[in-house]
Amino acid sequence: MCQSEARRGPELPAAKWLHFPQLALRRRLGQLSCMSRPALKLRSWPLTVLYYLLPFGALRPLSRVGWRPVSRVALYKSVPTRLLSRAWGRLNQVELPHWLRRPVYSLYIWTFGVNMKEAAVEDLHHYRNLSEFFRRKLKPQARPVCGLHSVISPSDGKILNFGQVKNCEVEQVKGVTYSLESFLGPRISTEDLPFPPATPCGSFRNQLVTREGNELYHCVIYLAPGDYHRFHSPTDWTVSHRRHFPGSLMSVNPGMARWIKELFCHNERVVLTGDWKHGFFSLTAVGATNVGSIRIYFDRDLHTNSPRYSKGSYNDFSFVTHANKEGIPMRKGEHLGEFNLGSTIVLIFEAPKDFNFKLKAGQKIRFGEALGSL
Repeated sequence: MCQSEARRGPELPAAKWLHFPQLALRRRLGQLSCMSRPALKLRSWPLTVLYYLLPFGALRPLSRVGWRPVSRVALYKSVPTRLLSRAWGRLNQVELPHWLRRPVYSLYIWTFGVNMKEAAVEDLHHYRNLSEFFRRKLKPQARPVCGLHSVISPSDGKILNFGQVKNCEVEQVKGVTYSLESFLGPRISTEDLPFPPATPCGSFRNQLVTREGNELYHCVIYLAPGDYHRFHSPTDWTVSHRRHFPGSLMSVNPGMARWIKELFCHNERVVLTGDWKHGFFSLTAVGATNVGSIRIYFDRDLHTNSPRYSKGSYNDFSFVTHANKEGIPMRKGEHLGEFNLGSTIVLIFEAPKDFNFKLKAGQKIRFGEALGSL
């Protein structure tokens, strides 16, 4: 035996060298499994990001020792969208120097196809910050309100879905549904309702329908970043109640809506409910990434994307008081509220069986155009 071989000592079996990394990884995974859920999530998150960013199969050996990446949906949900949206809101309030306004707004107009000829003020120097530009008003003649149909579009946008509500499920996009009760929340006390339910018990849908022979309908309108960001009353109705759901602020574009089930139930939203001439009527403004700010013009107590509200809860407010037993009357086309950037409007309402939508899924629509009528 040579001197160099004597110094190396006895060789370990090749199999032990091959299994050593797996044993070490198993030991490490065992330590992770003993951690609390928040700590485990924090430790697993960077590794999951690498799993999806690195070339395919780069981290496949980890699967042999029991590690599984967090799903893409769970990974996306873990992003602090509320915090990022609050930061974006602060940035939007920063006043831009006069010389910088035209190039910044021109870039936005070019990127999202904004038609500034419809704006009440076309001069880009007029808008002091991004927030004012996003919430710009339109010329009065830019959006004529259709008087022939009973329900009009409350905003500019794209029709994602519409039709009758079936089995207490609503389609956010074709083939992807969410629970009607999860979206609207528990039914408010019948004492606060202008009309009692047609059936006092049964499914949640039956609790909303107030008249025999009526059906429940829905319509989902997606507002892109380049659209007009204010929304209006879609019909003549009375708003009696507001429910605010603090929640996530994930993107609500159609691609994401196909990807995440019950996306609208996860996101922050403001549900306005009341009645119109055919019974129950509701309009829900759904927040999205960088759209933490939802404003309802007649509701000064509403504060969205606030750190004082926790996800999973909701806050109710009634507009019916001793002094005002009717609620807030809204006329068709009247200004109702606004978003910051872009988001989604969901209408859920009761109407007779012969109500017909004048729409096609995927079509572009503008505020004031017909949604449907009897």
